[in-house]
Amino acid sequence: MPSTKVVVGSAVGLHARPAGIIAERAETLDAEVTLAVDGEEPVDAASALLIMTLGAEKGTEVTVESDSQEAVDVIADLVRQDLDAE
Repeated sequence: MPSTKVVVGSAVGLHARPAGIIAERAETLDAEVTLAVDGEEPVDAASALLIMTLGAEKGTEVTVESDSQEAVDVIADLVRQDLDAE
């Protein structure tokens, strides 16, 4: 199963706005995508609430996993960005 580790880029971590952006994009993909931090169970990337339960702050390493390499790449790219910047 394709996966990659990526460092959270958002200044506020994976909280409300960044989690919402990631979940919204994950919902449009043709594959299920999960996010996980070391030692914790993976969560559905299409759920902003579940993403926020990871408690991933800026600089935290997150594993993105899916059956689709394209889906992994799309979500990993979002996790890397500072999605709270305007």
